[in-house]
Amino acid sequence: MKIARRTFVGMAGASIAAPSLALANGRKFLANDHGARGDGKTLDTKAIQAAIDAAAKVGGTVSFRPGTYRTGSIFVKSGVTFEVPKGVRILGSTSLADYPEMPTRAADIEMSWPSALINVYRQDNVRIVGDGIIDGDGKTFWDSYWALRRQYEPRGIRWAADFDCRRPRLVQIFRANNVEFSGPRLHRAGFWTIHICYSDHVRVSDILISNNEGGRGPSTDAIDIDSSSNVLVERADISCNDDALCLKSGRGVDGFRVGRPSQDVIIRDCVVRDAHAGVTLGSGTTGGFHNITFDNIDIHYPTPVGILMKSAPGRGGVISNINYSRIRMHAVPVVMRILPNWYPAYSSVTIPPEISPVPDYWKLLAAQVPREKGMVKITDVHLRDIRATDARTGFEVEAFPEVPAERFTFDDVYMDVQTAGFIRNARDWRFTGSQIDSVDGKPVELGNTSGFAGLGK
Repeated sequence: MKIARRTFVGMAGASIAAPSLALANGRKFLANDHGARGDGKTLDTKAIQAAIDAAAKVGGTVSFRPGTYRTGSIFVKSGVTFEVPKGVRILGSTSLADYPEMPTRAADIEMSWPSALINVYRQDNVRIVGDGIIDGDGKTFWDSYWALRRQYEPRGIRWAADFDCRRPRLVQIFRANNVEFSGPRLHRAGFWTIHICYSDHVRVSDILISNNEGGRGPSTDAIDIDSSSNVLVERADISCNDDALCLKSGRGVDGFRVGRPSQDVIIRDCVVRDAHAGVTLGSGTTGGFHNITFDNIDIHYPTPVGILMKSAPGRGGVISNINYSRIRMHAVPVVMRILPNWYPAYSSVTIPPEISPVPDYWKLLAAQVPREKGMVKITDVHLRDIRATDARTGFEVEAFPEVPAERFTFDDVYMDVQTAGFIRNARDWRFTGSQIDSVDGKPVELGNTSGFAGLGK
């Protein structure tokens, strides 16, 4: 396999050598020739995997005749192009038994978790392409989550529901290098849609993600970039029911042990139509985020928050050199929210004494981090050419008093809001050519801030 790379340059001058993979061997392997039926009923997992295994021996392409292919987890191997052509739907099994558990990171800690529907697991030089559909058929898994959460909330263990309810992701790229994912439409993920974890040189482009068909799938993040480097995401059209474009890097004791940041990432030319937040850093911040660019992102209502940074006591980490440019928000209620004490009912773990035995991953979640180590530090954040219209609030910013959010710059930022909001525990923020028009006429409320310049109405 021949690998060529194109270089993409972000706002701060950082470049990403994103993979562009061209196969030297043009052999095509049809899953149908290995026994896949494509009738939407027969479980075609073994046949599809057999085609992948055959293609891996020569660096070939796996493809399909038109049809609906019901399958459990499949594993794309090094050197393979996995093609989902137009007229093909890869449809996930609704039985959890068809997704074998494997070591991974799930919801910010390392643990055993069901494999995704499509996996690039410890493989290199892989392409997943095509104009077809990858459909998780996730409602069974959504319903199982809500059922467990209804049991857990009265017991004070709401935080455990996300870990105890095992649900398959749609696509996982794990400990992989040189991966291209381009073209398919992605529907109804049982859990996160695309999870890029511990990987390097990954490109995701020209995809549509729709997770709100037949209900609103809980925790159906669109794209999670998790302790990975040199990642390019471009031209994604997103409707989901959690974070849309999100970076993660672990949490707490486990995150400090891994100690791997997400860095050198460019996300650009995307549309967020429906999500819990448009562009997100966190809540797993422990490994840190460095040299991240969000450029030309269009965010629409009913998404409640445009730009979100979230963490929790005990997660810590450093967020630095973050660049936002050409962000457009349309009736998004909150323009920018920075919340290092996010969602205590989920983030704060207390194990009731009557529960026994206690799973090891519960103990890991409950392990304490010293306060001074566990406060996230946010510094050197740059916003340029931002437009937010018909918003409710401009700022909801409250960093830790001991670790203020520092060195933010705002250049050509305009907000049309009901109220300007508040900024607390911050220093050295600079506004140039920027304006906040608030209906109530009040300026931004400042608390424990210093070094602010150019912030008018």
